[in-house]
Amino acid sequence: MINQDADKPSSRARLVFAAMQLFAIKGYGGTSVADVLHAAQMNSGSLYYFFPGKQDLLLAVLDEYRSGIDEMLLRPAWQGVDDPIERIFALLARYRSFLVQTDCTYGCPIGSLALELHEPDPAVRAALAANFAAWVDAIEHCLKESAKDMVRGVDTRALAEFVLTTMEGAVMQTRIHRDVGYFDRAVAQLRNYLGGLLRHDKRRKPTPRSAVRRKARA
Repeated sequence: MINQDADKPSSRARLVFAAMQLFAIKGYGGTSVADVLHAAQMNSGSLYYFFPGKQDLLLAVLDEYRSGIDEMLLRPAWQGVDDPIERIFALLARYRSFLVQTDCTYGCPIGSLALELHEPDPAVRAALAANFAAWVDAIEHCLKESAKDMVRGVDTRALAEFVLTTMEGAVMQTRIHRDVGYFDRAVAQLRNYLGGLLRHDKRRKPTPRSAVRRKARA
């Protein structure tokens, strides 16, 4: 007999959303199936109709994060921001707002799961990697849009991966120290580094011609 709750179009989405919220707050290991059912206000038959086990629910959560990166993360951060480099920092500013709103307890959901699941099943590891890759893809797209303004030879993929590493590390340190200053300093260093790769960094004042002549004579 098919559970009637499972016939509802929103049942699966309710379960996935409840799991997303709980995994972010309590972690994967700290969240029981009963917790998910309680949060979704559904019974066990509903869950097992869609997901044979808890790991299948985790995979659905990771797929939701990956497919929803534009709607959930990028679009809100980039609204009204045209400059591709500034879009990178607008995205980082969105993470900062999450940290401030939670008194520095927020953790990147994908990063937190990756740290918690020390040796994940290959399917879970692949899903985590796909999420990181989608994030890096978005940053690399911004960097490629700015490539004409950068010094020659910049590896945009490696640079995008470095931005991800900076964000994840900054979030982790902020959580440990309960001090958003760790995030701010990391982002400031990243901005300085990216500024050094730009031929015409708008933040820099032009060097006076007299200084240029003195340097040439030295």
